[in-house]
Amino acid sequence: MKKKIITIFIALILIAILIITTLKITNKEETDKDLTTIKLAEVTHSVFYAPMYVAIENGYFEDEGIKIDLILTSGADKVSAAVLSNTVDVGFAGTESSIYIYAGGETDYLVTFAGLTKRDGQFILARDCSNTFNLEDLYGKEILVGRSGGMPAINFLNAMNNAGIDVNKIKVNYSIDFASLSGSFIGGIGDYVNLFEPTATTVVNVTDSCIVESIGKLSGEVPYTAFYARKSFVTENEELLERFTKAIAKGLQYVLSHESSEVAKVILPQFPDSALNDITTIIDHYKEYDSWLSTPYITEETFNNLQQMLIEYDLLEAPVFYHDLVHNLYE
Repeated sequence: MKKKIITIFIALILIAILIITTLKITNKEETDKDLTTIKLAEVTHSVFYAPMYVAIENGYFEDEGIKIDLILTSGADKVSAAVLSNTVDVGFAGTESSIYIYAGGETDYLVTFAGLTKRDGQFILARDCSNTFNLEDLYGKEILVGRSGGMPAINFLNAMNNAGIDVNKIKVNYSIDFASLSGSFIGGIGDYVNLFEPTATTVVNVTDSCIVESIGKLSGEVPYTAFYARKSFVTENEELLERFTKAIAKGLQYVLSHESSEVAKVILPQFPDSALNDITTIIDHYKEYDSWLSTPYITEETFNNLQQMLIEYDLLEAPVFYHDLVHNLYE
């Protein structure tokens, strides 16, 4: 009799668990039906973009009626191609892509509507860590910087120029695409490499290399990574993108107003292979170098800073119009 009662009790518990699980799944499905999905292509998955991941993990997008379908699309050129081909709705990459496409004569060009970072998030890693690093140590050595014309390479050149370093004395390697930089460096190519976090810390942890300098500290303020969509999409979906931008603004405010350790706990699910302490340290570094915008608003001054860099390095013939390419949805 006692065994029978226990069996019935266990069965009731299992039925209750099944009902609760079913209700949760049903509720989630009903909630998802009420959300508008935005396919978002991100240029890389980095702690550098912590405010966006906070907006995802803290439900800020859902609060605005949006479900984010985040798609890793390595390389700014590939992100812009995905947006132009309607494979995704919104691209998240350097604003140089929108300038190149506009200058190339595309009619349904890319319009940037919100920003996230205001300076480069790369760090220089050295293979030889035996001496105190000086930028002149780069002379005669090979450094991997990604493809020519991309924001990482442009900001490296600008950083060197600002520091009075002659890049002609450096063996700058543009032949390795952005996604392959860390693997190539680990494999023995190059004396130095420019990497974002958490990749930089991961490489340090598995090699004898070390982080020796911040590119963002040296290069100055530009709309480094921002959100853009086709001109027609922005026009037809302005209210939706305004809500998207509000979620980003909340993410920025959270990161800037909370301790790095708190932010790290929020975004840890985005980086399951990283240690909490590592993410905390990385966020400390990005805060130290003032990497994030205070709001998603992109100023004409920083946009023109970027244009001047592109012109200086023969990547753009003449300036384009800020008001054509930037349509701020956050005032």
